[in-house]
Amino acid sequence: MVEKTSHGDELLRFSDAKLGYGKRTILSNLNFSIAAGDYLAIVGSNGSGKTTLLRALLGLLKPQSGRIQAARKNLHYGYVPQLQTIDEFFPLSVFDVVLMGRYGRLGALKRPTSADRERVQAALGETQIEHLSTRLFRELSGGQKQRALIARALCADPDVLVLDEHTNDLDIGSEKSIMALIDKLHSERHLAVVMVSHSLNTVAGHARSIGIIREGRCDFAPVESIMRSEYLEELYGVPLRVVEVEGARFVI
Repeated sequence: MVEKTSHGDELLRFSDAKLGYGKRTILSNLNFSIAAGDYLAIVGSNGSGKTTLLRALLGLLKPQSGRIQAARKNLHYGYVPQLQTIDEFFPLSVFDVVLMGRYGRLGALKRPTSADRERVQAALGETQIEHLSTRLFRELSGGQKQRALIARALCADPDVLVLDEHTNDLDIGSEKSIMALIDKLHSERHLAVVMVSHSLNTVAGHARSIGIIREGRCDFAPVESIMRSEYLEELYGVPLRVVEVEGARFVI
C-alpha cells in the first residue's frame, strides 16, 4: 500500500481500515488521508469496491477493522451522485433540487429561510445555471443536470466535495465543461475534492493524487507517478502506453 500524504489541515483519515459486508471483505489495508484543498481521484472497474469505499468515506459504512476518523464531528460533505440514480418522477424545478442541499443544515421540521434561498441562488451562479432555476430538472440535458447536482452539493457548504462517476453518460463537450467547473471550484473555494470514476483518462488531467482500486487494495500515488507506462503495465499486467497530447496525458 502506498500511503497518500496530505499537505493541508487533515479532515479524514483511514488507518488500516478493512471494509466489507458481514463476513465478506471487499477492501483492506486502507491507509490514506483527505486534507483541506486536496484534489483526489479514486479509480476502479465496476465491482472493484469503489461504492464500498465511497460509503465508508461518507460515514455510511463502518470498517470491519481499523479506523476511519474525522477531524471533527461537524465535517460536511457535498455529495454528487450518479445521474442514473436520480428519481425524476416528481416534477421538481432546478431551484427545488438545489435547495435540497440545505436540508442537512436546517435540522428537523425547520423551513428554508431567505438566507437559504440566497445560498441556492449563489450556488446556481457558481455553476452557471441561474437562468435554469425555474425549469423542471427532468427536462435538462445531462450536463445541465450534473451542474444542478453540483450546485445542490455546494449548498451544503461542504468541507469535502465528493463526486460519484460524475461524467457518466455525458458527451465529450459536457464532460470537458464539467471537469473545468470542478477545477474552478477546487481552486476558488479551496475545497477538498474526491472524484470516483472508472476512467483513469477522465481524471488524470485534473486530480493531484489518484488511488487505484485493484484486487482488494487501493494504492495512492501522485498523478505524475501513475501516468507512466511502466507503472501502469506493472499494475495491470498488460501492455499500456501513456501518450501526451497538448500537455494532457492519456492511457492507450
